[in-house]
Amino acid sequence: VFESTHNNLIIGNGDDASAYLPGENLLQVVSTEILVENVNFDLMYTPLKHLGYKAVVAGISDIYAMNATPKFITIAIAASSKYTLEALEDLYSGIYQACKNYELNLIGGDTNTSPKGLTISVTAIGEVKSENIVSRKGCKPNDLLCVSGDLGGAFLGHKLLEREKRLYLENPEMQPDLEGFDYIVSRQLKPEARKDIIALLAELQIKPSAMIDLSDGLASDLKHLALQSGVGFHIYEEKLPIDPQSLEMASEFNLDATTCVLNGGEDFELLFTIPQSDFEKIKSSMDISIIGHATDQTGVCKLITPSGNQFDLTAQGWG
Repeated sequence: VFESTHNNLIIGNGDDASAYLPGENLLQVVSTEILVENVNFDLMYTPLKHLGYKAVVAGISDIYAMNATPKFITIAIAASSKYTLEALEDLYSGIYQACKNYELNLIGGDTNTSPKGLTISVTAIGEVKSENIVSRKGCKPNDLLCVSGDLGGAFLGHKLLEREKRLYLENPEMQPDLEGFDYIVSRQLKPEARKDIIALLAELQIKPSAMIDLSDGLASDLKHLALQSGVGFHIYEEKLPIDPQSLEMASEFNLDATTCVLNGGEDFELLFTIPQSDFEKIKSSMDISIIGHATDQTGVCKLITPSGNQFDLTAQGWG
């Protein structure tokens, strides 16, 4: 049973639709995500409880990227006959845990049968004061480019899980060897949305000029930010944040760590820009990295190496 924790919910789950009163001077923000079995997740190594949690995180991350607070979600699930009631209860237990952690109300949704596999759709609904809304369109040349957390971990966690899956299929007696890489595995299986970064920006009295969540990969999402704001970007390779576990796994797979950071996805970090006048406010933050700046060359995004070489960024996306 999902009980309401928000006073502005007028009609909750159990009716034909839900209704809530946003409040004076509030904007309603809505986003939808869909996750499809064997496209967005593999149940060979994804626990259903983690999947339910991740589905919610994927939905609300977009709300935080608008500088808004998610309040409500709806969930639609289509599952084939191979999924037992117990399996779906595991899925919903993850959804419930995410709702609890992020103070969300599940206010509706739908379930249906599917001829094959499992599909989950999450609609997240949030709110923000009209003067605080942030889109992808407000960046100006010379604004600083910032990112929360570290990048590439979810992609490398996925690579590790896929490797262990292949080894298991070749020899089912082998046990998965994930020791020492719990962080990047969790980045893939049970990510977190950056509620804390939105709270930190409010505390520092910083309103980003533009923001996007990193679901497709840094290069791809940076391009979205550039084109919608009408700017370009220079980012500096030595400033890109990467966790030691990610570096180690990239080396083990003989992959270039910078490429993993640029083109890995599903990190659900926040990429945002701020005026240079806010530099002093943010420079001491341990969980935010300044990785570059905006230019006046619309859509032109370049990576600057430590030696000063410049390379055009191409958006390959996550795979």
